[in-house]
Amino acid sequence: MIQTEIGYTTIDRITVRGQDLSNELLGKLDFVEMMMLTILGRVPDAREKRMVNLILVTACDHGLTPSAMAARLTYLGAPEAMQAAIAAGLLGAGSVFLGTTQNAAELLIGAARDLADDATDQAVMSCARQVVQSSKEHKRPIYGVGHPIHVNGDPRVAALAEISRENDCFGKHWRLAYAIERVLKDEQGKDLPLNAVAAIGAIVADMGWEPLLARGFMLVGRAAGLLAHLFEERQQPVGQQIWDLVLSQDPRNEIPQRKLREA
Repeated sequence: MIQTEIGYTTIDRITVRGQDLSNELLGKLDFVEMMMLTILGRVPDAREKRMVNLILVTACDHGLTPSAMAARLTYLGAPEAMQAAIAAGLLGAGSVFLGTTQNAAELLIGAARDLADDATDQAVMSCARQVVQSSKEHKRPIYGVGHPIHVNGDPRVAALAEISRENDCFGKHWRLAYAIERVLKDEQGKDLPLNAVAAIGAIVADMGWEPLLARGFMLVGRAAGLLAHLFEERQQPVGQQIWDLVLSQDPRNEIPQRKLREA
């Protein structure tokens, strides 16, 4: 028998996690509560809800990022299929953009497995040195450090750390992330401050959630941001200008002067 524990539908009823959607959930749960109910099988507590909201807000939009440009350019080619444009934006969530939150959470969880929750600063620093050394020996990236734009430090990290502390979500994984930053700078001479990827990875790890949820939450949050980009694209399109700009960079292309002026 093929079935799912998440929900099912009959002629006169839709059931989600054992509850009647029409009579027990609609108008009673907000989106985050409903999302977590479907994922965890229970409504999140207040602390969990605050932290999920924090991640979703962080992920929503960063401007004309690769995911936003992919969505806008796809919409340019297929304006009748908004879902394809949003999907195109999300498909780029991998080991370089957006999806690295899962990698960061996995790294922190794996490295801190033998650290006590109340580990001393010396123990945390020792663990951080092992992470850096292992990364160097095996030529593996350390996810969540450095940023191509925020070279002096990601402005989101301090806010995410403060809110994590306020909600009792600043544990050994957050401490390890900051220790890795210190080891890289003080002992390796590499000024690579933590970025939001490390922060969200630490939040997910300190909440005791599966690392996969780090990537999933980022995708949910970014989907809303992509919807905003497509809504703006209808009113103030830039997709054509992006394409024209690319064409204009190759001298072999012949583009009408009108197009070049618009670009």
